[in-house]
Amino acid sequence: MRQPPVPARRPPTQLRRADIPRVVPPPRRPAGTRTVLNAVLDHGPVARSTVARLTGLSPASVTGHTAQLLARGLIRESPETTGPRGLGRPHVPVDIDTGRYLVAGAHIAVTNSTLSLMDLRGRIVAEDRQPHQDTRPHPRHVLDSLAGRLPRLMSAHSDGRSLLALGVATGHRVDPGAGVIRLHPQLGWRDVAVRDHLADATGLPVHVDSHARALARAEQLFGEASTRGSAVLLFVGAVVDAAFATAGEVHLGPRNGAGSIARLPVDGGGSLESEVSEEAMVRLAAGQGRAVRSFPALLDRALAGEGWAVELFRRRARLVGRAAALLLDMLDPEVLVVVEPGTGMLPHCLADLRAEVALRSVVCENPEQAVVASSFTGSVLSTAGAAVALSALYADPLGPWPTLTAVS
Repeated sequence: MRQPPVPARRPPTQLRRADIPRVVPPPRRPAGTRTVLNAVLDHGPVARSTVARLTGLSPASVTGHTAQLLARGLIRESPETTGPRGLGRPHVPVDIDTGRYLVAGAHIAVTNSTLSLMDLRGRIVAEDRQPHQDTRPHPRHVLDSLAGRLPRLMSAHSDGRSLLALGVATGHRVDPGAGVIRLHPQLGWRDVAVRDHLADATGLPVHVDSHARALARAEQLFGEASTRGSAVLLFVGAVVDAAFATAGEVHLGPRNGAGSIARLPVDGGGSLESEVSEEAMVRLAAGQGRAVRSFPALLDRALAGEGWAVELFRRRARLVGRAAALLLDMLDPEVLVVVEPGTGMLPHCLADLRAEVALRSVVCENPEQAVVASSFTGSVLSTAGAAVALSALYADPLGPWPTLTAVS
């Protein structure tokens, strides 16, 4: 008798649907208040009637939502205005209130950590950058240092404003739902429970995400307007990674690994990170007999106009342009934002990068428009951590924010 066929064995590495961790979304709240707050951010000071036209909400609904935002101290009323020559009915515009609250941000880099304060319009109020004591610092030492520095920064720069939350950003793979850094190879960190540790140490709500996703959201809130639809953000620093946004939402992936492009191959057999990271740039300088102690020192030499240093950054821009062309062809976004100091601060680098895109991309017809430098050049690390907290606030202003709940 013929035996029934034996089912093919699944290779042990093949992923089943049941193997993918379930993502539990936050509780759903009406989107109207969030929509109104974001309209005020974009257009304030703005009349309620104008907010209604911008959002498509009814005037009565806008009035209700603004009342909730006023009660929480997130917006304020501006002086009454009238039409030209006093004609028309006076109206009371509303605007983001930057005088009551701040958010704090922490960016954990390979060699240092940056602590910052940001107001509700995304403006950096203060920052404090400190080097790590060890080349592979223990997570507890870094996190305790951040928690200890925060009260001093607030005391010196808060001007009486209250702190709403702390955002934390870093490179590589971060799980924002769990508040955990899953993997950071350069630091040697794996499964570090950042949110729980810092929430216990500071008593604040703590939000954690990758710096690329944080900066993509910062562009959507305060920076490049074209990122509101679809965008790629390409981060080139000590770590090289990316973030992808579609319909205004930043993609995570089932294992929070979207944007892991460090090992993208480049001409000559190396990887993107091995050729363009800060460590690689210092190594290349040393190979030319140029002794620079650090990447910031190398950047200073380029900013001073030293030709050999400028050429290293132009080479970097061309290699990044090749990766940008590939990402543009894979994802076809409206805009690609490059977070890299040369493209934002040095002549010719952005043009070199765009020229490489024009040469290699199939779908990008206008690199001048589609490829732009970061809106936050010079304050990238300070912006990244704070943007994690502030984007959470703008996504859910009626959520469980203890400081706001106390005044509602």
